[in-house]
Parts: sequence; C-alpha cells; structure tokens
Amino acid sequence: MKNTLFILLFFLVCAGYAQESYTLSKESVLKINGSSTIHDWTVAANSMTGSMKMEAGNVKNLLLQVDVAQIKSERGAAMDKKMHAALKVEEHPEVSFKFQEIKKSADSENTFQLKGLLNIAGVEKAVNIALEFQEIEGKYKFKGSKELKLQDYNMEPPTAMFGQIIVGDNVTVEFDLVYAKG
Repeated sequence: MKNTLFILLFFLVCAGYAQESYTLSKESVLKINGSSTIHDWTVAANSMTGSMKMEAGNVKNLLLQVDVAQIKSERGAAMDKKMHAALKVEEHPEVSFKFQEIKKSADSENTFQLKGLLNIAGVEKAVNIALEFQEIEGKYKFKGSKELKLQDYNMEPPTAMFGQIIVGDNVTVEFDLVYAKG
C-alpha cells in the first residue's frame, strides 16, 4: 500500500513539473485597423493579460484578455467613446480569446493555424488564425493578423457627424504577443 501511494505521489509531482506556465509580457502589442468613409484608423490595446501552459514543447492552454476600456485611438476621446459603446464596454468589459488547438501549417517552419474561441461584445465565435509561432530565448511569440466583421459580433459600426462618417464593417486585428516564463 505504501509503495502504491508513493508511486502515485511521484507521478503527480512529475506531471506538475512537466507543464510550464507563461504569462503575457508587457512587450506584447495588439492593434485594430479599420476604415471609415473619410479616413483609415488604428486603435491600440493598452491593457492585456494572458497565460499559457506548455507541455513537452506543445501549447496546452492559452488565454488572452483585453481590457476594452483601455483600447485607445490616436484621434481622441470622442472616437474612444464611440468605439467603447460599439464594443458594449459596460456589459462586456473584456474581449477574450481561449485556445482550443494549434496545428503546424505546411507553408513554412514557423507557420501555424491557431483555433480558439473569440469573445467580442458578448458574442463568442470559433475562429482560425494563421500565425507565426516560435520560441526565442525562452519566450514564445505569436505574430499574425485576423480580419473580422463587426456585424458578426452583433456590433453596430460607429457613426459620426450625423451619419456622414461611417466606420467600415471590416477590421483587421494585428498582434505580436510574447509569453514569458512566470
């Protein structure tokens, strides 16, 4: 009985050490690019958190959360207010991505397909994202972009100037995310 308990405890301890935990580094960048009837625009996510678990060189869990209230534009508070309203910040203060699976692409050594659940403005959808994924000096880097339609997430494209300026329905999310041990 003692031997069985010892063996079970040994395997549990080893399994715990087999997974390594990583958190989203401050050097990570996420931008959203879009257009309107007058000009193109870019906003930046200024507050993000994330975690990742690796096991034997494979991603086992990945989470990214973006604080909607901290997504800011270079055009000022008026645009921020309209964008936050479109994202339904009061009801849904975060945008999140939850990992489901990652598969290597045949295209190149560092190209992968990441599959997960993207939740924007309270609407969760399965997405596939082509990206570069690599380990550099003990950190894991995810770099890529994903085009999204606002209306797919029940978001009404913002308007200004009594409807004269209308934001386009398509946006592109560009990301360069770095997960470091910790």
